[in-house]
Amino acid sequence: MVHEILPVGVLQCNCSIFGDEASGDALVVDPGDNLARIENVLARHGLHVKAIVITHAHIDHIGGAQKLHASTGAPVYMNENDDKLQDIMDMQAAWIGMRTPERTAIDVPARDGDVLHAAGADFQVLHTPGHTPGSISLWMPAEKKLVAGDTLFFDSIGRTDLPYGDGEQILRSIHDKYFALPDETVVIPGHGATTTLGREKQFNYFLQGM
Repeated sequence: MVHEILPVGVLQCNCSIFGDEASGDALVVDPGDNLARIENVLARHGLHVKAIVITHAHIDHIGGAQKLHASTGAPVYMNENDDKLQDIMDMQAAWIGMRTPERTAIDVPARDGDVLHAAGADFQVLHTPGHTPGSISLWMPAEKKLVAGDTLFFDSIGRTDLPYGDGEQILRSIHDKYFALPDETVVIPGHGATTTLGREKQFNYFLQGM
């Protein structure tokens, strides 16, 4: 399986590109910006986008989704609880000084327990609210990989001081959903370096005592 992590946009959001070499099918997670760079990676591997997943509707994660949808025809998967964040996209754009992107339609609501078959793999949707109401994570059992969006980072967790954030809820999501997974699970956060669940359980200040 192809898996490239491409930091995109001014906030360097980790866009994950998964691809199946046999079929050429690809899944793109969080195409926040820099569509040309994403398309270059796809072309280099001979991949065609069959699904677009948004972990949450902050502008740095969703900003390029509509353009990628328009150019590929691939459906957009996102949790409906985050659609209200698109109502304040002008405000989000002002925070980081970028142009307001076109609104992204949700083609397929991504709900807890759903399994997305794409790029030659199974991606299980975990609803992990807290950073935003509709934050989701993608668990890949065969690969022991977790695409965590902005729920968990190396040595940190997602901020909850933005609109609709909830500090208690994000910790509950981590405890209830992540702690049920193997310690060796590789965590791909929305920003920064990858880590493992076992490491974060041991060293992450926010997770101590859980």
